Amino acid sequence: MAEMNAWEPLTASPSVARPAAAFDVRRAAADGLPAPTPLVFASPHSGRLYPDDMMPALDGVAIRRSEDAYVDELIAAAPDLGAALIAAQLARAYIDVNREAFELDPAMFADELPDFARGRSARVAAGLGAIARVVSEGQEIYARKLTFAEARARIETAHAPYHAALARLLGEAHSAHGFAVLIDWHSMPSAAARAGGRDGVCDMVLGDRFGAACASLVTTRVEAELEDMGYRVARNAPYAGGYTTEHYGRPARRTHALQIEINRAIYLDEATLTPTAGFEQLKGDLERLTRTLAAADWSALRA
Repeated sequence: MAEMNAWEPLTASPSVARPAAAFDVRRAAADGLPAPTPLVFASPHSGRLYPDDMMPALDGVAIRRSEDAYVDELIAAAPDLGAALIAAQLARAYIDVNREAFELDPAMFADELPDFARGRSARVAAGLGAIARVVSEGQEIYARKLTFAEARARIETAHAPYHAALARLLGEAHSAHGFAVLIDWHSMPSAAARAGGRDGVCDMVLGDRFGAACASLVTTRVEAELEDMGYRVARNAPYAGGYTTEHYGRPARRTHALQIEINRAIYLDEATLTPTAGFEQLKGDLERLTRTLAAADWSALRA
């Protein structure tokens, strides 16, 4: 598998074969037509499919607590409003596309991993590598050791094609407008939301890697729109942006990436993982935000 190089210019990539269920891509324009806006939306953690070969020890709601539940549905209108959309369909617990491909925990495997796959990041130490060892509450996902062959298969059939498709969407936006703006959508447990924002709590966290992943114009505009709608917004705490934000955010090359974390308590019953009455309100507000961003003058990003 060819490694993606974050330092290469983002250009449209050829189509890559993938399982039909790995992810879903919806463009804002028909194939062959230019992207109508520079916006690309991504939802890497909302997948709800757990393949049979996974064989987890956890069941039902327990394993689903690692999902950014229904985030893909919250932003489903994006293509109709001018933003391309890519959403993972496979569960994050199966393969986490918001991690470096071979960011693996050697302790999870029956065989020895090659040196390039022996992850040493804080995420791996926490059990949250490309193939997670635990769900967010710390419960172990597997009662068995995996093999490196299993990991490689998940990476080559899901992770690599997801990023090839995302790079292609960004390349199309960049070609049409001279720059691209990626918004990577997530949700966070309400307990984590207490770590930031006014009065010690927030509704949204904007992660731009402390300004390294996108121009301040992008973060400031999104922040202002959300605050105008009454949301409490924090920046970079407790989440500054994950692999996707870091990997694609190259302002000097006119590709900007912003991560948005949504407090689950405003739209979800966290115990049952079912949408609450707040879901439709939030969905409508995010559609309003998308319309505003699609109509905005981003010409300063070409400079």
